[in-house]
Amino acid sequence: MEDNRIIKVFLDDEPKPFASFAPPVKIVLDTTKIPDGKHILKIVAKSSNNIEGVREIPFIVRNGPEIAVVGLKENETVDSQIPITINAYGSETSDFFVIRGSETPKAIPAWVWALFIAFVAFGLFYLIMYWNPDLYKSFF
Repeated sequence: MEDNRIIKVFLDDEPKPFASFAPPVKIVLDTTKIPDGKHILKIVAKSSNNIEGVREIPFIVRNGPEIAVVGLKENETVDSQIPITINAYGSETSDFFVIRGSETPKAIPAWVWALFIAFVAFGLFYLIMYWNPDLYKSFF
């Protein structure tokens, strides 16, 4: 009996597969040769009865630096002047670490401020309710 099982791997809408294998197979997809952006990995497998199965896996390649923008969101309606902070950082390994520019500055979240105010308010409430000079006599 002839084994004509085969797996073909396509990238995006390419008519020719970039790889063909006999199953089972393990491959390493080198994304450094693929441009950044959205892509689809299409896998076509043919069984020994010549029945074809297709699976498409969408993925996003980002080999370039991460770009963070603070102050403007996608599809946001804006007017007047708005301050925008833009930062770009990558995952390249190097022998030194640059502190400046390695993190994108962001404001402290509102829930942290609310928690801090509640903590201070409880402390003041406790101090006012239970302050009694008789309880705090010196041993000296």
